[in-house]
Amino acid sequence: MHLEDYIRNIPDFPKPGIQFKDITPLLRDPEALAHTYRAIANQYDESEVDLVLGAESRGFLFGVGVALLLGKGFVPIRKPGKLPAATHKQSYELEYGTDSLEIHQDAIRPGQRVLLVDDLLATGGTAQAAIELVKKCDGIIVGCAFVIELSALQGRQALSPYPVHSLIKY
Repeated sequence: MHLEDYIRNIPDFPKPGIQFKDITPLLRDPEALAHTYRAIANQYDESEVDLVLGAESRGFLFGVGVALLLGKGFVPIRKPGKLPAATHKQSYELEYGTDSLEIHQDAIRPGQRVLLVDDLLATGGTAQAAIELVKKCDGIIVGCAFVIELSALQGRQALSPYPVHSLIKY
């Protein structure tokens, strides 16, 4: 299956000059979506991973499916103020400012091995923030998996030394 066939390019969104990679055609096709989950999960041995983690919101869509296939739990990382219990917070740089992510302080036990799953790797800022949150919980990142990687933005290098796997590279 060619997953690229399920990614739609939207020119000039959200601003002029951006070629947005729209995953909604992939999400609406059950075979393509199941293939995506399997393709990510097959890169990891279930004994290597204790938990799968995904950042709001598209990381939830892919992370939960991968977690189910690996027989592991899922940990959400959310925007500030969305989690009800005590949290760790991590800020990160955006093109036009900063943003923050949070994780429950008890979401990951010390030493648990965590796989980060998200839809897109661009500059790596969101993934770096997620990694820092895992570290604050004393967890161990075993890998970072993405459906799409925008190679020219060098997010893979920003995540070094962590192993990165992506299904589609542009």
